[in-house]
Amino acid sequence: MRHGVHDTAPAERWEDGFLTGNGECGLIVSGDPAAERLIVNHHRFVLPNGSRQLAPPAVADRLDEVRDLVLAGDPVAAQRRFSDGRRLAWTQPFHPGFAIAVDRANPAPAHGYRRDTDFRTGEVSARWTDVAGRWRSRAFASRADRVLVYELDGPSLDLEVRLSGDLPGRPADVGYSATAEPDGAREVLLTVRGTYPPGLGAYGFTGVTRVVAVEGRVRVDGDRAVVRGASRLVLVTVVDRSEGPPDEGALRDRLRALPADPARLLDRHTALHRPLYERVELDLGVPPAEREAPVGELLAAQRRDPAPSPALLETMFHAGRYLLISSSGVLPPRLTGLWLGEWGAAWSGDFTTDANLNLQLAGAATGALPEVLDALRALIADQIDDWRENARAVFGTRGVLAPSRTDGEHGRLFHLDADWPWAMWVAGADWLLVPLVEHWQVSGDDGFLADPLAPWLVEAAMFFDDFLEREDEHGSLVFVPSYSPEVAPAARPGAAAVNATMDIAAARHALSTAIEACRRLGTEDAAVARWETLLKQLPPYVLDDRGALAEWAWPGLETPDDHRHISHLYPVWPLHEITPDGTPELAEAARRALVLRGDENLSAHGSLHRALCAARLHDAPLVEENLAKIVGGDMVFRSLMTSHNPGLDTYNADAAHAIPAVVIEALVGSRPGVVELLPAVPARWAHGRIRGVRCRNRVTVAEMAWDLERASAHAVLRCDVDVTVSVRCPIARGPFRRGERVPVPAGEPVRVEFALEI
Repeated sequence: MRHGVHDTAPAERWEDGFLTGNGECGLIVSGDPAAERLIVNHHRFVLPNGSRQLAPPAVADRLDEVRDLVLAGDPVAAQRRFSDGRRLAWTQPFHPGFAIAVDRANPAPAHGYRRDTDFRTGEVSARWTDVAGRWRSRAFASRADRVLVYELDGPSLDLEVRLSGDLPGRPADVGYSATAEPDGAREVLLTVRGTYPPGLGAYGFTGVTRVVAVEGRVRVDGDRAVVRGASRLVLVTVVDRSEGPPDEGALRDRLRALPADPARLLDRHTALHRPLYERVELDLGVPPAEREAPVGELLAAQRRDPAPSPALLETMFHAGRYLLISSSGVLPPRLTGLWLGEWGAAWSGDFTTDANLNLQLAGAATGALPEVLDALRALIADQIDDWRENARAVFGTRGVLAPSRTDGEHGRLFHLDADWPWAMWVAGADWLLVPLVEHWQVSGDDGFLADPLAPWLVEAAMFFDDFLEREDEHGSLVFVPSYSPEVAPAARPGAAAVNATMDIAAARHALSTAIEACRRLGTEDAAVARWETLLKQLPPYVLDDRGALAEWAWPGLETPDDHRHISHLYPVWPLHEITPDGTPELAEAARRALVLRGDENLSAHGSLHRALCAARLHDAPLVEENLAKIVGGDMVFRSLMTSHNPGLDTYNADAAHAIPAVVIEALVGSRPGVVELLPAVPARWAHGRIRGVRCRNRVTVAEMAWDLERASAHAVLRCDVDVTVSVRCPIARGPFRRGERVPVPAGEPVRVEFALEI
């Protein structure tokens, strides 16, 4: 099984550079044997722009007026009143730090070049040969020691090392300086300092690199280290961002306290990284020659075939898990994961919470990565007070109201104006809590439920308890104002609306999940009784005149046919409210809505969102069709990072991180009490094996293998407690087609076998 990617050509641009990260800082490794470039990134490198002090709009006293305007059919006026006249402000933009440049003196022509990323260790390496002999470089980001490590071995190292802040797009008012100073007989300390414009937020950031020449000499020349006659070069780098002038002494002390021994540092890192990565493995039956092909050949072969290549998908499954692990730690992944090679990131390179963040995290719980979800928990914990402030200021309610985006420093809702009514998006808190609910379902960890999850679920329910005041003529509660991200009803101005399907689903999920949590913990009895009454008053979903699930359950609001977002399928994914076996008519209506919705600009998040919904609806051809839009749409860089749009337009982690989730959902679906095997397996995945998938009922699919040509499959289930689950396969013959009750005793493997109807 291949657990890495390799290329026989150097990365000529940073987007093709191979990636390593420890969830806090990371490297993009590009360049060639003569001049390697390591671009340093840090999760908290955001450029102050004054938005740190912005507050949510204090418009709660206008709520009744705004509701009347929306119900009267004047959404434009409602949006104007609810935005408090502000201009659209953006989050502090994520930016790269600096480059470590390693330039060889008088290099000879190289041949036999190969660069690799080992997903199991997080190590990026390159090797080549010239007339002098064999060379090898490697780099990794240590999760154990929170440093970046680079090593170069060769016959005789004559080179220069410098730190440079001169990356493309750097604003003129961001200052940089670099220095070099001796630190003993064979070492030099290189320091780069970045300073932000004053008065807007943080002071700046600092990077310090310890340069160690083994069996050679090193001296200072201006701002660079000059190495002569060494057999090995070791660089260890630490980075930090500070509110005031940095404490460089503390950073240098951290470096001096570590061994200048990459092997020891890598062992400590691998002990933490490897167990995360190896919990899940996929085998799509790819021939060995295809599996071992360089990434350039994999991508070239995919361009010749419109259908998704199992060889490329299998590699991207493992690469996506590797990149998700590597970009999750102090924060969850940004729009670009953890990496960026130039200034001016699209959409500020922030956490866009109405779609992108959750899509990137879609495979974390089932992919056995609770550490990734712990980064989301930490983000929410750090911002939950801001969510409470949002709810009070905007709606005058208790509970929590989440923003549509954050740079990671605060969670106040400020990104809005009269045209983008984000203050009206009331589903955000529930949406962002769903991955943590899934973690509870997967793990059965009632300690996590008690603290912090249940209190947050209670606050999400409390918000809807206060928000839902108006009723229609049938006695159903009315969601007004209501906003379906980022969509406006067709054939009318304004996006403010009534009864967005996403809002209804979020309220139903928030209330019912809070009820379940409180009953389990024996708390909030009075509130639970009230929420049960509210649930009965929520409006039903509506089908339009084409039989499709409508985006708004309100007369006169027409669902548009062409948009990248599909928020109205929230009951399908990430929820399990609409399912083919439980609600077949609504499932068909949801599938109809999915097929009718155009792709707009073929944004990666839209295609992956569609693929996840298709898997939940047991539509394998639609899963494959949407995966094809990514891998067949020239949206994969040679690094296996992906782009936001076709034609490698805009470096973006949505597809890279979400593809493993799509594959898992197509092969193993789950919800409390149910394990679904092969719910949406594409015909091209004719045979294969997956192991380690966690289900939303504490069961683990330790292994599942299938062979569509021989019409057979089996699975091995495990659980840490005694459970009985319904095991289903929609393409099985016999009892497993509709569901067979299977006891899974604690700690004992249970094998199930079934024939397939192909």
